[in-house]
Amino acid sequence: MAFNDLVINFGRSFLFALATMLPILNPPAVAPIFLTLTEGASAGTREQLAHRVAVNICVMLAIAMIAGNVVLDFFGISLPIIRVGGGLLVVATAWRLVSASDYDAEHAQNMAETYSLDQVRSKAFYPLTFPMICGPGAISAALTVGATLHTEASFDTAANLTGSLVAIAIASLVVYFCLRFAAQFLHKLGPNGTAVLMRLSAFILLCLGVQIVWDGMQELLLGLLRQASLFRNFP
Repeated sequence: MAFNDLVINFGRSFLFALATMLPILNPPAVAPIFLTLTEGASAGTREQLAHRVAVNICVMLAIAMIAGNVVLDFFGISLPIIRVGGGLLVVATAWRLVSASDYDAEHAQNMAETYSLDQVRSKAFYPLTFPMICGPGAISAALTVGATLHTEASFDTAANLTGSLVAIAIASLVVYFCLRFAAQFLHKLGPNGTAVLMRLSAFILLCLGVQIVWDGMQELLLGLLRQASLFRNFP
Protein backbone atom coordinates (compact mmCIF):
# COMPACT_ATOMS: atom_id res chain seq x y z
CA MET A 1 0.00 0.00 0.00
CA ALA A 2 1.49 3.31 -1.10
CA PHE A 3 2.03 6.01 1.49
CA ASN A 4 0.17 8.53 -0.67
CA ASP A 5 -2.93 6.31 -0.65
CA LEU A 6 -2.84 6.13 3.14
CA VAL A 7 -2.56 9.92 3.36
CA ILE A 8 -5.48 10.31 0.98
CA ASN A 9 -7.61 7.87 2.97
CA PHE A 10 -6.67 9.66 6.19
CA GLY A 11 -7.58 13.06 4.77
CA ARG A 12 -10.83 11.84 3.24
CA SER A 13 -11.95 10.20 6.48
CA PHE A 14 -10.87 13.22 8.52
CA LEU A 15 -12.83 15.67 6.37
CA PHE A 16 -15.88 13.42 6.15
CA ALA A 17 -16.04 12.80 9.91
CA LEU A 18 -15.39 16.45 10.74
CA ALA A 19 -17.99 17.70 8.25
CA THR A 20 -20.50 15.19 9.65
CA MET A 21 -19.92 15.66 13.37
CA LEU A 22 -19.23 19.38 13.66
CA PRO A 23 -22.54 20.65 12.22
CA ILE A 24 -24.60 18.25 14.31
CA LEU A 25 -22.71 19.22 17.48
CA ASN A 26 -23.22 22.85 16.40
CA PRO A 27 -21.02 24.52 19.07
CA PRO A 28 -22.08 28.12 18.26
CA ALA A 29 -25.73 27.18 18.77
CA VAL A 30 -25.18 25.73 22.25
CA ALA A 31 -22.90 28.55 23.39
CA PRO A 32 -25.86 30.75 24.49
CA ILE A 33 -27.34 27.86 26.49
CA PHE A 34 -24.02 27.15 28.17
CA LEU A 35 -23.62 30.84 28.96
CA THR A 36 -27.06 30.99 30.56
CA LEU A 37 -26.57 27.80 32.58
CA THR A 38 -23.28 29.09 34.00
CA GLU A 39 -24.49 32.61 34.75
CA GLY A 40 -22.59 33.97 37.73
CA ALA A 41 -19.78 31.42 37.46
CA SER A 42 -16.17 32.54 37.34
CA ALA A 43 -14.01 32.19 34.23
CA GLY A 44 -12.10 29.35 35.88
CA THR A 45 -15.30 27.43 36.63
CA ARG A 46 -16.49 27.81 33.05
CA GLU A 47 -13.13 26.66 31.73
CA GLN A 48 -13.17 23.51 33.89
CA LEU A 49 -16.75 22.75 32.93
CA ALA A 50 -16.05 23.31 29.23
CA HIS A 51 -13.06 20.96 29.48
CA ARG A 52 -15.14 18.20 31.10
CA VAL A 53 -17.88 18.53 28.51
CA ALA A 54 -15.38 18.37 25.62
CA VAL A 55 -13.71 15.26 27.06
CA ASN A 56 -17.10 13.58 27.55
CA ILE A 57 -18.06 14.32 23.94
CA CYS A 58 -14.77 12.97 22.58
CA VAL A 59 -15.04 9.74 24.57
CA MET A 60 -18.71 9.17 23.73
CA LEU A 61 -18.28 9.69 20.00
CA ALA A 62 -15.11 7.59 19.81
CA ILE A 63 -16.78 4.68 21.60
CA ALA A 64 -19.87 4.95 19.41
CA MET A 65 -17.75 5.03 16.26
CA ILE A 66 -15.48 2.09 17.18
CA ALA A 67 -17.51 -0.24 19.39
CA GLY A 68 -20.88 0.57 17.87
CA ASN A 69 -20.10 -1.45 14.76
CA VAL A 70 -19.10 -4.46 16.88
CA VAL A 71 -22.52 -4.40 18.50
CA LEU A 72 -24.18 -4.06 15.12
CA ASP A 73 -22.19 -7.02 13.76
CA PHE A 74 -23.33 -9.04 16.77
CA PHE A 75 -26.96 -8.40 15.83
CA GLY A 76 -26.26 -9.06 12.14
CA ILE A 77 -27.16 -5.60 10.84
CA SER A 78 -25.53 -4.82 7.49
CA LEU A 79 -23.56 -1.65 6.74
CA PRO A 80 -25.91 -0.42 3.97
CA ILE A 81 -28.83 -0.60 6.40
CA ILE A 82 -26.80 1.39 8.93
CA ARG A 83 -25.99 4.01 6.31
CA VAL A 84 -29.64 4.37 5.33
CA GLY A 85 -30.94 4.44 8.91
CA GLY A 86 -28.20 6.70 10.22
CA GLY A 87 -28.48 8.98 7.21
CA LEU A 88 -32.21 9.37 7.77
CA LEU A 89 -31.59 10.34 11.40
CA VAL A 90 -28.98 12.88 10.28
CA VAL A 91 -31.44 14.28 7.73
CA ALA A 92 -34.17 14.51 10.38
CA THR A 93 -31.85 16.31 12.79
CA ALA A 94 -30.67 18.70 10.09
CA TRP A 95 -34.26 19.43 9.08
CA ARG A 96 -35.17 20.31 12.67
CA LEU A 97 -32.19 22.68 12.79
CA VAL A 98 -33.16 24.28 9.48
CA SER A 99 -36.80 24.76 10.45
CA ALA A 100 -36.11 25.78 14.08
CA SER A 101 -37.13 29.29 15.10
CA ASP A 102 -35.92 31.09 18.23
CA TYR A 103 -34.96 27.75 19.77
CA ASP A 104 -31.84 28.80 21.61
CA ALA A 105 -33.30 31.59 23.71
CA GLU A 106 -36.40 29.63 24.71
CA HIS A 107 -34.47 26.46 25.51
CA ALA A 108 -31.85 28.36 27.47
CA GLN A 109 -34.54 30.04 29.55
CA ASN A 110 -36.23 26.71 30.32
CA MET A 111 -32.95 25.07 31.26
CA ALA A 112 -31.94 28.00 33.44
CA GLU A 113 -35.21 27.76 35.34
CA THR A 114 -34.70 24.03 35.90
CA TYR A 115 -31.03 23.89 36.93
CA SER A 116 -29.16 26.05 39.38
CA LEU A 117 -25.44 26.77 39.12
CA ASP A 118 -24.57 24.10 41.71
CA GLN A 119 -26.61 21.52 39.83
CA VAL A 120 -24.91 22.42 36.55
CA ARG A 121 -21.47 21.99 38.13
CA SER A 122 -22.40 18.49 39.33
CA LYS A 123 -23.96 17.52 35.99
CA ALA A 124 -21.27 18.10 33.39
CA PHE A 125 -22.45 14.98 31.61
CA TYR A 126 -26.19 15.53 31.90
CA PRO A 127 -27.59 17.79 30.56
CA LEU A 128 -24.59 19.70 29.21
CA THR A 129 -22.93 16.82 27.36
CA PHE A 130 -25.98 14.66 26.80
CA PRO A 131 -28.46 15.49 25.40
CA MET A 132 -27.74 19.20 24.94
CA ILE A 133 -24.64 18.85 22.74
CA CYS A 134 -23.94 15.16 22.10
CA GLY A 135 -27.44 13.84 21.70
CA PRO A 136 -28.90 10.89 19.79
CA GLY A 137 -28.26 12.64 16.48
CA ALA A 138 -24.53 12.96 17.15
CA ILE A 139 -24.28 9.37 18.37
CA SER A 140 -26.11 8.03 15.32
CA ALA A 141 -23.86 10.12 13.09
CA ALA A 142 -20.79 8.60 14.81
CA LEU A 143 -22.20 5.12 14.21
CA THR A 144 -22.76 6.00 10.57
CA VAL A 145 -19.22 7.31 10.19
CA GLY A 146 -17.90 4.15 11.84
CA ALA A 147 -19.79 2.05 9.31
CA THR A 148 -17.79 3.65 6.49
CA LEU A 149 -14.35 2.97 7.99
CA HIS A 150 -13.93 -0.74 7.34
CA THR A 151 -12.36 -1.88 4.07
CA GLU A 152 -10.77 -5.07 2.84
CA ALA A 153 -7.25 -3.67 3.37
CA SER A 154 -6.25 -3.36 7.02
CA PHE A 155 -3.96 -0.39 6.37
CA ASP A 156 -6.80 1.51 4.72
CA THR A 157 -9.05 0.75 7.70
CA ALA A 158 -6.36 1.98 10.10
CA ALA A 159 -5.92 5.20 8.10
CA ASN A 160 -9.69 5.78 8.01
CA LEU A 161 -10.00 5.13 11.74
CA THR A 162 -7.12 7.45 12.59
CA GLY A 163 -8.53 10.24 10.45
CA SER A 164 -11.97 9.92 12.01
CA LEU A 165 -10.60 9.87 15.56
CA VAL A 166 -8.55 13.00 14.86
CA ALA A 167 -11.70 14.64 13.46
CA ILE A 168 -13.62 13.78 16.64
CA ALA A 169 -10.82 15.26 18.74
CA ILE A 170 -10.84 18.45 16.64
CA ALA A 171 -14.64 18.72 16.88
CA SER A 172 -14.44 18.31 20.66
CA LEU A 173 -11.74 20.97 20.78
CA VAL A 174 -13.98 23.36 18.82
CA VAL A 175 -16.77 22.68 21.33
CA TYR A 176 -14.37 23.46 24.17
CA PHE A 177 -13.30 26.80 22.71
CA CYS A 178 -16.89 27.81 21.91
CA LEU A 179 -17.99 27.03 25.46
CA ARG A 180 -14.87 28.45 27.09
CA PHE A 181 -15.15 31.76 25.25
CA ALA A 182 -18.94 31.79 24.83
CA ALA A 183 -19.36 35.34 26.10
CA GLN A 184 -16.66 36.82 23.86
CA PHE A 185 -17.69 34.73 20.87
CA LEU A 186 -21.37 35.64 20.96
CA HIS A 187 -20.61 39.30 21.58
CA LYS A 188 -18.55 39.51 18.39
CA LEU A 189 -20.77 37.30 16.26
CA GLY A 190 -24.07 38.83 17.27
CA PRO A 191 -27.52 37.23 17.09
CA ASN A 192 -27.80 37.59 13.30
CA GLY A 193 -24.39 36.04 12.71
CA THR A 194 -25.21 33.15 15.01
CA ALA A 195 -28.50 32.49 13.19
CA VAL A 196 -26.79 32.55 9.78
CA LEU A 197 -24.07 30.17 10.96
CA MET A 198 -26.65 27.77 12.36
CA ARG A 199 -28.64 27.70 9.11
CA LEU A 200 -25.53 27.14 6.96
CA SER A 201 -24.33 24.35 9.22
CA ALA A 202 -27.77 22.72 9.16
CA PHE A 203 -27.90 22.87 5.36
CA ILE A 204 -24.47 21.24 5.06
CA LEU A 205 -25.57 18.56 7.50
CA LEU A 206 -28.74 17.98 5.47
CA CYS A 207 -26.70 17.45 2.30
CA LEU A 208 -24.38 15.04 4.10
CA GLY A 209 -27.34 13.06 5.41
CA VAL A 210 -28.80 12.76 1.91
CA GLN A 211 -25.40 11.59 0.62
CA ILE A 212 -25.18 8.93 3.34
CA VAL A 213 -28.69 7.67 2.54
CA TRP A 214 -27.89 7.56 -1.17
CA ASP A 215 -24.71 5.56 -0.57
CA GLY A 216 -26.62 3.00 1.47
CA MET A 217 -29.45 2.79 -1.06
CA GLN A 218 -26.94 2.31 -3.86
CA GLU A 219 -25.37 -0.67 -2.10
CA LEU A 220 -28.76 -2.19 -1.36
CA LEU A 221 -29.90 -1.78 -4.98
CA LEU A 222 -26.67 -3.24 -6.33
CA GLY A 223 -27.08 -6.21 -3.97
CA LEU A 224 -30.62 -6.77 -5.23
CA LEU A 225 -29.45 -6.58 -8.84
CA ARG A 226 -26.70 -9.13 -8.17
CA GLN A 227 -29.16 -11.49 -6.50
CA ALA A 228 -31.62 -11.08 -9.37
CA SER A 229 -28.85 -11.81 -11.88
CA LEU A 230 -27.82 -14.94 -10.00
CA PHE A 231 -31.44 -16.05 -9.79
CA ARG A 232 -31.92 -15.65 -13.57
CA ASN A 233 -28.73 -17.61 -14.29
CA PHE A 234 -29.65 -20.36 -11.86
CA PRO A 235 -30.72 -23.43 -13.86
